[in-house]
Amino acid sequence: MKRLVILLAIVASACGGTETSPIVSLGVEDLLVAGEESYVRFCAACHGPDLRGTTLGPSFLSIIYEPNHHADFAFASAAKNGVPAHHWTFGDMPAIPGISDDEIAAVTAYVRSVQEAEGFDE
Repeated sequence: MKRLVILLAIVASACGGTETSPIVSLGVEDLLVAGEESYVRFCAACHGPDLRGTTLGPSFLSIIYEPNHHADFAFASAAKNGVPAHHWTFGDMPAIPGISDDEIAAVTAYVRSVQEAEGFDE
């Protein structure tokens, strides 16, 4: 939970300006619910409903996705811009059309919370 609070502080500071983002304004529980909903909508088809991957994309519970290897900004960059395959043989990840910055922040918070609860696979 400590990491989630830190993540929320980073997300809040990264938003810039004086307006508060609707997602950042959410409490932790609501943020995680929003993140799970957005994860199911945008990510689960490839990364699995349980974050353990599919034949289309890797598990977010792989040690490769621990925060010291793939920081939160890497999730945002991949969602916004896509990313060439470099750890896996699933092929390039395309940019996610229609996902907002707020949804990316919520998905990242959700994924990090599941990682913290479940741990990482080697």
